[in-house]
Amino acid sequence: EPAMSRRMARYALLIALAMVLSWLEAMVPASAAAPGMKLGLANLAAVFALCRMGVRDAAVISLVRVVLVSITFGNAYSFAYSFAGAALSLAVMALLKKTGKFSVLGVSIAGGVSHNVGQVLVAMAVLGTARLAWYLPALLVSGTAAGAAIGAAAGIVASRVKA
Repeated sequence: EPAMSRRMARYALLIALAMVLSWLEAMVPASAAAPGMKLGLANLAAVFALCRMGVRDAAVISLVRVVLVSITFGNAYSFAYSFAGAALSLAVMALLKKTGKFSVLGVSIAGGVSHNVGQVLVAMAVLGTARLAWYLPALLVSGTAAGAAIGAAAGIVASRVKA
């Protein structure tokens, strides 16, 4: 029981953190460089969970965060985009982490990039056009930068927080 209570407390804490970070990020005006570009602050919780708790825990935290944030701040479309981005990102990060050849920074960068790719793929499907692929280069740059920032922060937090 105590181990389960600790796990639930970690879930609650990380989900709450991700929701607060999502809310804070929603308060920041959209980037002038390209519409919809965001830092992905809420992904800090998922990257931390992946590093310190494991793939299953990171998946639970990520899914619950996507559902709650979509219900609270979004709609069905935002859920589809967020879910696709989070699922692809987590899958890529889990595979890279499993190899043991990538640092937290590398795993997070790949996650940031794949998150953007997942969202563009859903947008292309929803809008029925492949023309959105022109947006990928800008999103790959922003995903790399965001993934690096989130990975650096997650690495610092993971090294300083007791398990």
